Amino acid sequence: MAGRIEDYALIGDMQTAALVCRDGTVDWLCLPRFDSHAVFAALLGTEEHGFWRLGPAHAADMKPPAATRRTYRGESLILESEWDTPRGTVRVTDFMPPRDGAPQLIRIVEGVTGRVPMRSALRMRFSYGRIVPWVHKHEGRTVAVAGPDSVWFDTPAETYGKALTTYADFTVAPGDRIAFTISWQPSHKEPPPLPEPEQALEATEDFWREWVEHCTYHGPYREAVVRSLITLKALTYAPTGGIVAAPTTSLPEEIGGVRNWDYRYTWLRDAAITLSSLLRTGYREEARAWREWLLRAVAGDPENLQIMYGIAGERELGEAELDWLPGYENSAPVRVGNGAAHQLQLDVYGEVTEALHLAHMTGLARNDYASLLQLKLIRYLEQHWDEPDEGIWEVRGPRRHFVHSKVMAWVAVDRTIKLLESGDADGPLEKWRELRDDIHRDVCEKGYDKERNTFTQSYGSKELDASLLLIPQMGFLPPDDKRVIGTIEAIQRELSTPDGFILRYPTAGEEEGVDGLPGDEGAFLACSFWMADDLAMIGRVDEARKLFEKLLALRNDLGLLAEEWDPRLQRQVGNYPQAFSHVPLIDTALRLTASGAYGG
Repeated sequence: MAGRIEDYALIGDMQTAALVCRDGTVDWLCLPRFDSHAVFAALLGTEEHGFWRLGPAHAADMKPPAATRRTYRGESLILESEWDTPRGTVRVTDFMPPRDGAPQLIRIVEGVTGRVPMRSALRMRFSYGRIVPWVHKHEGRTVAVAGPDSVWFDTPAETYGKALTTYADFTVAPGDRIAFTISWQPSHKEPPPLPEPEQALEATEDFWREWVEHCTYHGPYREAVVRSLITLKALTYAPTGGIVAAPTTSLPEEIGGVRNWDYRYTWLRDAAITLSSLLRTGYREEARAWREWLLRAVAGDPENLQIMYGIAGERELGEAELDWLPGYENSAPVRVGNGAAHQLQLDVYGEVTEALHLAHMTGLARNDYASLLQLKLIRYLEQHWDEPDEGIWEVRGPRRHFVHSKVMAWVAVDRTIKLLESGDADGPLEKWRELRDDIHRDVCEKGYDKERNTFTQSYGSKELDASLLLIPQMGFLPPDDKRVIGTIEAIQRELSTPDGFILRYPTAGEEEGVDGLPGDEGAFLACSFWMADDLAMIGRVDEARKLFEKLLALRNDLGLLAEEWDPRLQRQVGNYPQAFSHVPLIDTALRLTASGAYGG
């Protein structure tokens, strides 16, 4: 059985990522890209679906021991796990070096004290655990081959095969360092070069140290902000600049439920807000790369803007179910691909335009096509802003006139007007000012419940929606507007969990809810950060700080967050680690720091 979601550490090379459990087991790794088939898929099944455990030897009928302590080495993505055993202490260092060739996962075992018996158990299963590869020796190296893929296993330790698994049993004493490496290569090509683990470790440490030096945030929440920034960098696909929402698929929003989705793609919304956080903390190169990815992905077809694309800009992300995988803690189905790719979500136009606006305002070198794209997006919105859509939460039920979608359409028009007013683009300024006013009026008339003094999820509905918290943050209304304050207080009353975190919207248990799905879900962490932001904006800064610090306490021991928090089970749920959780963490830290609302 896989560990709890928060038991996992993230390592990666900006092209793919692995999850390493506390007991030293890699239970998830897709090669060679984030969205490739998994080689280790035990996270969504059992050990039969592929894993790699490296830790102190233990009896076959006993559970592998969890590391006594673990940490990232400084401000990096190099994981160090240590076990204190009756025979001594041992350290395992796990990392994936940023690559210009074959992807590698390197694990270095180091003796600290005593003499510790160790075991490596490597079970490679291709195609999400379905295919047993042909494992054999080639010029002294171990290689696993299946179809187009090959994975090469290199170590000086003696290995042997048993029960379709490759083992190594060895003992380490103080000062011993024994490396284990797997490298992926297309099976029709020559073997990848022999790894150089120690040089790769030094280069990886240098990479992260130099990258973190660009961070311009030095406030009281620096540790949390830097760890979140490193996580966002790890979720960036370096060759194209695309940013995945998470490196996993089908980690459930409700344990045992059906709300299991593939997040290994680039949502325009998530990537746009990630861009804004990177820009505000000094990372302009990542922002430039994302803008270039956007322009390639959208190309000359903004009228058919998708809400998400593949990490290289692919448009076809067909959804399928992997029926041979039982799912994380039996949360089925396991899905790959995402059928929401072709939904209409009008808010995306606002998020993309806001990101382009921020890039322009922070001095990112002008790109004429980016301005042209922005104008094309507004011309599309002119004709379609008043249509119903599926909204920010990608409902699988009927389309509605979601208030957040209309607000973000207003944002798109407003930011484009600012572009025209700056003189950096030409367009029908007066016409679009009228359009901005029309959208604003429509929202305030049809999306606001006067009796309850709150905006609602959609026109004519009674349900609330946490995305309404973005109304003041986007400048649609000022924070001191009574309708804004009323909405914040209504969400606190109706969408708060007992421990004060925020749900996205009401769900209906076994019945089909407003999103067209049965089941419930945890508190959506991004929404809880938005609440902290809003509380700070309306002057309730102590309350904002307390909520923010409660949210920080939900992070695991390595500073990582999934998509949601289950208040009943008191554990993280949803895909992990989640960009849409770490971005608002950064944003809220910046806001609270600017307001002086922090303790200590």
